Order: sequence, then structure tokens, then C-alpha cells
Amino acid sequence: MAFDQPSLKGRALRLLGQREHSRAELERKLRQHEAVPGELARALDDLQAKGFINEQRVLESVVHRRAPRLGAMRVRQELQAKGLAPEAIAQAVADLQASEVERAREVWRKKFGEPAADAQGRAKQMRFLATRGFGAEAIHRVVKGGEED
Repeated sequence: MAFDQPSLKGRALRLLGQREHSRAELERKLRQHEAVPGELARALDDLQAKGFINEQRVLESVVHRRAPRLGAMRVRQELQAKGLAPEAIAQAVADLQASEVERAREVWRKKFGEPAADAQGRAKQMRFLATRGFGAEAIHRVVKGGEED
């Protein structure tokens, strides 16, 4: 092993210093740097035992960063891509769905500010919210209702 190359644990700590990462993300990013089979798993086990890798913190971080701008469906996709536990994802998404209309209304207000004048404008606004991962019911309530519920 060359001295100018950081260890797997060092690489993992550098990644964790930038933002929270799940174990699955770290495995995916560091697999190519593993010289000895099992070395990566041991390094990640050690970091997890010391509390550097924490799936709950990853989940909370993603929800906190992304929920104000994205719907529950998009947040679910991001959490699944991080390899988090399905039960934890389901609970986080259920919590987000309770505020889906309010969050969609805020995203809509920042982008458009006023109801569309015609059907083409409404369709554009609906597509915008759909690409952000908001559900159909929330989209209809926001676009059809404008500022009121």
C-alpha cells in the first residue's frame, strides 16, 4: 500500500465530513479502493460501532434538506437510493404526506405566485409540481385553488 493513498477508513471519514452517508452509499463509493477482500466491511463496521455511520441521521438529513422543495415521492426515491431500511423510509414518507399540500403550495408560490390564466398554464404548473414529486391530490388542490385551501 502506497503512503500517499488514504486508507479506506480515511476515505470514508472524508466523505462523512462532507455530509451524512449511509453504509450502502459508502460501500458503493469505496468498493473500488478495497485492496483486500473484507477490508472495507471491517472499516465500515468500525465506523458504525463508533457512531460515525448512523442511518437515522442520514434519513433525518435528507428529509430536512429536501422536504421543503420536494414531494414525498421524490424524497422516498432519494432515501431508497441511499439503501436505508424500508420501514424507516415508510415512516418518514407518511410523516411528509401530512404536510404535502402546504409544502406544494409554498413551492408553487415561489415559482408562479398566481393562478394560471388558462388550461395550458395550469398544465404547466401541474407538470412542474409533479416533477418535484408531489402527489396528484396535492397538485390539484394547489393549482386549482391557488392560495386558498
